[in-house]
Amino acid sequence: MPALEQRRWTAAEVRALPEVPGKRFEVVDGELLVSPGPSFRHQFVLSQFFTAMVGYVHQYNIGALLWGPGELELDVHTLVQPDLFVVTPLTTFANMLDGDHRPILVIEALSPSTARFDRVVKRGRYQREGVEYWIVDFEARVVERWMPGATRPEIVAEQLEWQPLQVPNALVLDLPKVFAAALGA
Repeated sequence: MPALEQRRWTAAEVRALPEVPGKRFEVVDGELLVSPGPSFRHQFVLSQFFTAMVGYVHQYNIGALLWGPGELELDVHTLVQPDLFVVTPLTTFANMLDGDHRPILVIEALSPSTARFDRVVKRGRYQREGVEYWIVDFEARVVERWMPGATRPEIVAEQLEWQPLQVPNALVLDLPKVFAAALGA
């Protein structure tokens, strides 16, 4: 029996779907991804990453550190809502409305329901886009750091350094401290 052809979704079609409480709809390379809303633990961890990073992003005018659900349309068949992401500097509010910016860092907090999406589907797409990608595994208290073109992640458990091009100093995240602030000792 021949396999049925899978539907190839567009960003516009996903935007037109009715909102469903507790569900997030994304599309990557035409594949529709449906996931539940984030847990409180998920959000607590992300809030610590945001707090640790936001001053650095503003100090060096790297761009904007944004919290999902914010849409990134990478192409007609890819619309994602990362947990946290940094986009290139926005010169005006109109630039944001026109989508005149690009992601340079995307951060996703891992959960059992999104592991395949985060580690396989989204990772491959972000790497093709040339975006640095962090998968925060808060159960293991590590970050999988994927660089564009890498075939394996760097697994970071202690200090995570991030230094975008043209920035004189690196941001150093003390991961045990970040995780402890969100999850306790």
